[in-house]
Amino acid sequence: MTQTRLHFTTGKIEAERIFAALGTAFEDEGLPVAVLEIDEDADIHEVSLYAEGDVDAVEARLTGILAGLALSRPVEREALPDIDWVARSLEGLKPVRAGRFFVHGAHDSRKRHNGELAIEIEAGLAFGTGHHGTTAGCLEMLETVVRREHPRNALDLGTGSAVLAIAVAKLAHIPVLATDIDPVAVRVAAANARLNHVKALIETVTAPGFHHPIFARRAPFDLIVANILARPLMRLAPQMARHIALGGSIVLSGILDRQRDAVISAYVGQNFRHVRTLHREGWVTIHLKH
Repeated sequence: MTQTRLHFTTGKIEAERIFAALGTAFEDEGLPVAVLEIDEDADIHEVSLYAEGDVDAVEARLTGILAGLALSRPVEREALPDIDWVARSLEGLKPVRAGRFFVHGAHDSRKRHNGELAIEIEAGLAFGTGHHGTTAGCLEMLETVVRREHPRNALDLGTGSAVLAIAVAKLAHIPVLATDIDPVAVRVAAANARLNHVKALIETVTAPGFHHPIFARRAPFDLIVANILARPLMRLAPQMARHIALGGSIVLSGILDRQRDAVISAYVGQNFRHVRTLHREGWVTIHLKH
C-alpha cells in the first residue's frame, strides 16, 4: 500500500508536544511519527506522520489534534515511493539469536549452531523478524514457558510474520492458531510456516482481536502470545481471560518500560498473576498466569 507523509514545521518545544500527542493518538493504528531538526539556529523542526489508507481521515484527525493544542499549522502531503522498505532494510541484517532460537534469512542458514532451533524469515510485508527487542524478548520468554509448562494448544495473536507461532510449533510440536488483523500479514505468516516445515501445526486466520468463530472452536488455550501494543493489550485483558485455560500462561510484548505497570494492572484485575518481566532495548516482555 502506498504511504503518504503528512508534515509541517514548528519550533522545538511545540514539536515535542505535538510528537507526544500524535504518538498517543495514533498508537493503536501503529502510524509512525518523526521529528527532524531542520535549522537549529532558527529553531525549525519538521514533524512527520506516515499514513496509509484513508489519508484524508488521518489528516483531518491530525488537524483536529493540532487545533486542540492551539498549534494549528499548514500540513503538507508527500506521496512516498511504493517500495518494500522491509525487504530493503532486511538485506543487510544479521541473523539473531534469542535463547535457543536462530532467526535468519536464507543466505545465513549455514550459520546455525548445533542445538539451535532455526527459523527462516525472509523479507516480507509483515512485521516481526526477531531483530526488534519485543520479538527477541518473546522468543526468549517462550523458550522458558514452553519448557516448564508443556502447553498443548497455543495462540499467537497479532502474528505478523508468524515467527512466534513458528517458534512455539518447533519447540512444543503442538497446534498453534496464528491470527492477525492484516490479511497481508496472514498470507506472509502462512508462507513462513510452510518455509519452516510447520504448516501442518499452524493455522493462519485473518481476525481482529478475538472476533472470529475460530476462537470458540479452538479455545481454551494453554498458551497465548501477543506482541502488539500496550493499549490494545490492556483492552484485550477480559477476552484473554475468557480464552485462556485455567493455569494457562500469556506472554505479552510491544510494551515500553514505562507502560509495564499499567499492563500488569489490567491483567491482575482479570485474575492473572505476574510471573516475570524481561527487559530488552527499552521494551518489556511480560509473562502472566491465569
